[in-house]
Amino acid sequence: MPALYVVATPIGNLEDITLRAIRTLKEVQLIAAEDTRKTRRLLAACNIKTPTTSYYEHNKLTKLDFILERLQTQDVALVSDAGMPGISDPGFELISAAIQHHIPLVPIPGPSVLITALVLSGLPTHSFLYLGFLPRKEGERRRLLQSRSEESATLVLFESPHRILHSLRDILEILGDREIAVGRELTKIYEEIFRGTVDEALRHFSAPKGEFTLVIAGKPKGTPADLDSETEKRLKKMHRSGITAKQAIARLAGDTGLPRKKLYQAWLKNK
Repeated sequence: MPALYVVATPIGNLEDITLRAIRTLKEVQLIAAEDTRKTRRLLAACNIKTPTTSYYEHNKLTKLDFILERLQTQDVALVSDAGMPGISDPGFELISAAIQHHIPLVPIPGPSVLITALVLSGLPTHSFLYLGFLPRKEGERRRLLQSRSEESATLVLFESPHRILHSLRDILEILGDREIAVGRELTKIYEEIFRGTVDEALRHFSAPKGEFTLVIAGKPKGTPADLDSETEKRLKKMHRSGITAKQAIARLAGDTGLPRKKLYQAWLKNK
């Protein structure tokens, strides 16, 4: 019986494709690709001549029936722009439809930017939460971050160069100045992995370019709910030193895990 092969492709460096992926893409009768232009470059590099058809966010509903019909008589491979299909891309709908129609699924595992960034981050990997792409709208983005502010697991998310600074500012304000690792253009020529605090990342990526994966430390366990005497002393000392409220609150939020709103209220009392 024909099957849908879910094939992982390189996230940047074409040499990361697996031997099994190459063989599969050569043997199937059709390749459903998120971006046929990008996929054709990969196919050309591997001397693969299998026909392709586009399957992306804006045609996924109209193309779904066409691909399901082909799957009645032919093997089809599903590929995304990069990495494993079905993770924050339209491949999810096709995979779900194949399951509903009792079409066999065959996974061809390989590169994943999520796992690559996580293991490079140096942050805990035993428990993590994937948030996908943060919402474009500021209000929705801030509400999502707020809903995960108590999460102790490491957080992993994707972001574009156009919104990375907005997202980092929201992360700093809502989650505090936590430890963060930012992967940029992973496995590509200009690969970069930044490790530091959220505030430091904001200053480092002043003119961001490329695709970003953010790995953020979870909320420290045993975080106090209220200011203790030591935190109040530090706050007063910072106030007397002339440091700005934003700098003081970001630093203390990262160190203590206390909500920025609570720290700001304490700052105003000192003022």
